Amino acid sequence: MNEHPTLFHDRADAGRQLARSLLDFSGRDVVILALPRGGVPVAAQVARSLGAPLDVFIVRKLGLPGHEELAMGAIASGGVRVLNDEVVQVYGIPERIIDEVTERERRELERRERDYHGQRPPPEVAGRTVILIDDGLATGSTMRAAVRALRLLDPRRIIVAVPVGAPPTCAMLGAEADAIVCLAMPEPFLSVGSWYEDFSQTSDAEVRAVLEPRTQ
Repeated sequence: MNEHPTLFHDRADAGRQLARSLLDFSGRDVVILALPRGGVPVAAQVARSLGAPLDVFIVRKLGLPGHEELAMGAIASGGVRVLNDEVVQVYGIPERIIDEVTERERRELERRERDYHGQRPPPEVAGRTVILIDDGLATGSTMRAAVRALRLLDPRRIIVAVPVGAPPTCAMLGAEADAIVCLAMPEPFLSVGSWYEDFSQTSDAEVRAVLEPRTQ
């Protein structure tokens, strides 16, 4: 139970609030990309408000074995891998362990690509402004991998947008992306979920349901 007031009822509420800060992008050549799974219901509200196309960009966290909630890095489509050097050094993680976790998460990344995209081609982002959305930023490893992978696809601009994030992480992502929108940067940050009243897990079925109308 939270010991502080929550900022958002659920991810849909967070998405509606985030959309109000992105209205300047309405009517522009913008594509909304969500980091699944939690970023999808947030991004769906933004895409609806801006009248912009929505898709997913799949990234997988590399969790420290035995402490999977701690990200030692992340991978993204296109073979991009970003390591959290501080975590790797502090815990003395050998390269063999990093490679084993990377291979396991790569298989899951490929499964999700098949599950979410099916026969659809990946989203066309070359020359367009991309708004990358997640439900929050803690370490930022996943979002950082997404930004770096997207750079390879030659977008015009990359905007990172989240409802809530740790202040140092938002600053770090601001240097990686062309711009960042962090609605709230509370201190102490605690965790992303601590700022939501309902932070229940988003399922694969819910992701497919959001993307389904865009496949027809």
